[in-house]
Amino acid sequence: MAPRKRASEGSSEPTFYAGIEPFTEFAEVADPARYVAAPDDWIVVLADIKGSTAAARAGRYKDVNLVGAACITATLNVTPGLDLPYAFGGDGATVLIPPRARDRVAGALRRTRRLARDGFALELRAGLVPVDELRRRGRRVLVAKYQLSPGNHLAMFAGGGLELAERLIKSDPDLALDERDDPEPPDLHGLSCRWEPYRSLRGHMLTLLVRPLEADALALQREVMRELATILGDAPGSASPIRAENMRFVWPPRGLRAEAVAVRGGAPYPLYWLDIWAQSWLQALAERFDLRIGAYDAPAYRAELQRNSDHRKVADTLHMVLDCTAAESAAIEAYLAALHAHGRIVYGTHRADRAMMTCLVFSLEASRHVHFVDGADGGYALAALQLKAQLQTLGTAAAAPAAEPSTERR
Repeated sequence: MAPRKRASEGSSEPTFYAGIEPFTEFAEVADPARYVAAPDDWIVVLADIKGSTAAARAGRYKDVNLVGAACITATLNVTPGLDLPYAFGGDGATVLIPPRARDRVAGALRRTRRLARDGFALELRAGLVPVDELRRRGRRVLVAKYQLSPGNHLAMFAGGGLELAERLIKSDPDLALDERDDPEPPDLHGLSCRWEPYRSLRGHMLTLLVRPLEADALALQREVMRELATILGDAPGSASPIRAENMRFVWPPRGLRAEAVAVRGGAPYPLYWLDIWAQSWLQALAERFDLRIGAYDAPAYRAELQRNSDHRKVADTLHMVLDCTAAESAAIEAYLAALHAHGRIVYGTHRADRAMMTCLVFSLEASRHVHFVDGADGGYALAALQLKAQLQTLGTAAAAPAAEPSTERR
């Protein structure tokens, strides 16, 4: 259950997505006509956790996921009504913000950075890169709107801008978030992590990253997705990592302590822990007997949760978490290896027996919630190691920009 509703409803501020037609079939993510160019005065915000690989290998990847999702939550909670494009990256996040929100978002990230350090012993790195700086360097930030269900959507990013922004933040101290501290806690209401990890029903969870190295990146992504669909055959639906058959809610949830540390704000930890302990008990009761308790309708929420997961997305790089058989994973990895051998892509994969989920609930009453999915035991962070090693071998740091859409947003 959500601690409370986000305060974005009813705001009169314009949103980024105003007038942008969403698409509902994921295959359309590779259609250039679905993308609009971000305004030059907007800002790409990126955050990631230094040492996420070591944390994953130490069994702390759930904390890594929670802090990564917290960057999105903290940003959205200080920008009510803006409906900002964002993407979850496992050990970090990307958000596109207007210039008037810069100071608010920088403050929210400083507070989240302090929480990561003091609450989870993790080092959060963040930076802000203007879109016009990326454009001057030959990259674009193109955004499409993928509708998961009515009222719930994800941003898809193309153009190579995010990849360049990530490199610039790590190499240019002027673009990194300054080291000033903020003693106030971040506003993370709506963030939770109460579901059990989702066990594979078909063999294992395959986490994959695919970054095109060709100028027309979207066309190559379309080709890759078609081949993946061919390999999976009749299984695209069953390859989803989140199914009714592997959804388990155990009380008390194993993520209760982490949620209490992250979301309590200024409330004393014991009191907030008791509050969500009681909330989660009611949620467990609703799940056990398929009840509706208050705004939480267990059967409806489970169905919505399956639709509203982000296990497929594009943030310049194609990200997927798939429940695959051993034969399917071997075929996918062989196909990606062949593309890499021909210099067309760099990629990374990781296998685990489970997938993990971190939830962001805007409003239970309005069925507005999205769910961030990653492979267990390292997922995207470990897949990224393989991808980065391939980039180093090739002597390049990013793909060429994607084909631009015919219509720009100014």
